[in-house]
Amino acid sequence: MALDIARLLLFPALMAFAAASDLFTMTISNRVSLILVAGFLVLAPLSGMGASDIASHIGAGASVLVVAFACFALGWIGGGDAKVAAAAALWFGFGHLLEYLLYASLFGGALTLLLLQFRQWPLPYALAGQAWLLRLHAKDSGIPYGIALATGALMVYPETDWITAINLAHFAIH
Repeated sequence: MALDIARLLLFPALMAFAAASDLFTMTISNRVSLILVAGFLVLAPLSGMGASDIASHIGAGASVLVVAFACFALGWIGGGDAKVAAAAALWFGFGHLLEYLLYASLFGGALTLLLLQFRQWPLPYALAGQAWLLRLHAKDSGIPYGIALATGALMVYPETDWITAINLAHFAIH
């Protein structure tokens, strides 16, 4: 039961935290990515994942890390975004990686267009005292892509073995 609770909550909670952190501070702490990696390394064998499957998931995470850091080096995304994308890919493996990247890209495009439009409007005076909103509104500010990465991840996660293997009858109230 504790394993099921960990599989239900750990990944989604960390991804939601990454999104909120990126929205309010335009940064994602390295701790989020490190906890995602550690959580995978603990939960994968406890969930019955074999060594070859774990290696494949590590390969997916490493592949995304290489590409994401190339994007970071080109100034296209932030370092926190690169690390959290790779950590999420670790959880998805190659089996759900394309779906995750597609969702994250679509949400990222929509988020970018919304923020570009938002930045064209004057910020209402009543909201001008909010530092995080001023940062988000600034035209020279980046895009908090962690929101798109987290949203994409949360769209895919329920379809993974992490969730489908859980016996939800354990959680039914009688």
